[in-house]
Amino acid sequence: MKEILNTVAGEMQEVLSQVNENQTVELAEKIQTANRIFIAGTGRSGLAGKMFAMRLMHSGYQVYVVGETITPSLESDDLLLLISGSGGTASLLNYAKKAKDIGASVALVTTNPQSAIGAFSSQLVRIPAATKKRLETEPATIQPLGSQFDQSAHLVLDSIVVYLLRTYPGNRNEESLNQKHTNLE
Repeated sequence: MKEILNTVAGEMQEVLSQVNENQTVELAEKIQTANRIFIAGTGRSGLAGKMFAMRLMHSGYQVYVVGETITPSLESDDLLLLISGSGGTASLLNYAKKAKDIGASVALVTTNPQSAIGAFSSQLVRIPAATKKRLETEPATIQPLGSQFDQSAHLVLDSIVVYLLRTYPGNRNEESLNQKHTNLE
């Protein structure tokens, strides 16, 4: 088990070392200036998006997960953040098209910036990780399906939260974040 843990950790380190810092800062700055943030992904990428939405909410951002019953209408001064390893997930592509029609900004976290969704995105964060497609251009991994991408996306997005808290601390600290944490558990 220790060998597996070390291998997975090494894979994460290798992938994360190749993420473009400028792309992550640009996405963070777009989040900071957006009126509201809407997040969508499918499967495990969607779960990573929900974790990111929770952290943004704790940090005081107005954030929604697309598809939830309480999610309002997207407006032109909002940001739609999509998480898709392939950048071609059909439902997310439809969201990107709709967001562009509305005049909202679209951001994409993906392995493939030249994807269909990438064409609609003004902010891109490329994560050079393996997806379930196992293309020749993707790194090797011992992990199944798209685990390497999903884990990397989670760590990149959590790092963006840390960047936002450090760059725009305002009155946000561990205590204020904890006050926004659920108390119905």
